[in-house]
Amino acid sequence: MSGRAILVTGGSRGIGRATALAFAAVGDRVAVNHRDSARAAEELVRSLPGSQHVAIQADLADPEAAKELVEATVAALGGLDVLVNNAGISLLHDITVDDFSSWRRAWDQTLAVNLSGPAFVTYWAVQQMLGRGGRIINISSRGAFRGEPEQPAYGASKAGLNAFGQSLARALGAHGIGVMTIAPGWVATDMSNLELKRPRGNEILTQSPFGRMARPEEVAAAAVFFASPEAEFTSGAVLDVNGASYLRT
Repeated sequence: MSGRAILVTGGSRGIGRATALAFAAVGDRVAVNHRDSARAAEELVRSLPGSQHVAIQADLADPEAAKELVEATVAALGGLDVLVNNAGISLLHDITVDDFSSWRRAWDQTLAVNLSGPAFVTYWAVQQMLGRGGRIINISSRGAFRGEPEQPAYGASKAGLNAFGQSLARALGAHGIGVMTIAPGWVATDMSNLELKRPRGNEILTQSPFGRMARPEEVAAAAVFFASPEAEFTSGAVLDVNGASYLRT
């Protein structure tokens, strides 16, 4: 088989879609995971250059589904070299609201998808990489650093993902497995483009001195670099891709 075996979670649209396209463009075989976007995932797989690509449905908040996703990827692609933990959700749930039940549901769901899900998939991916090496690339957010007052679970989940990745970088380096994290700001996806039509749209664009959002392809390019042989010693790094909209010290 030619190229590497790549699994991109939440791969049917946005950053995940751009990442699948970027890896396929350099000759890799890609498994595109989706939760409930079968049509978009299948259309993407058909459009990818090369062959042996596959779309796989799985709800990553389910530990058993995460295991089955990795097993299906290995069966379809003949192994697993790179995992890109991209799947995530963002739910509004201001902590000042007086409905605790709905607030807790939003909290639990966000952490299940954004933090527990990547942990479950990563566990099974590592079992495939032991003895041969590999890369785990987590898609985090600048919200892990600057805070998300309207979405505290989102900020907490991404901060947890950063710590999870750095802990694994220390644990897995001796096994030849690098773990890196990308922290974008606003990225021009279908969801964020809707925000531009709202009253705060101009404020979103002016957060960066470039006066725009990141393109999904820019985040994907960072993922392809992290997966390259030359990037092994960036293991443990968290790379900001936010157009200087937020600078951390």
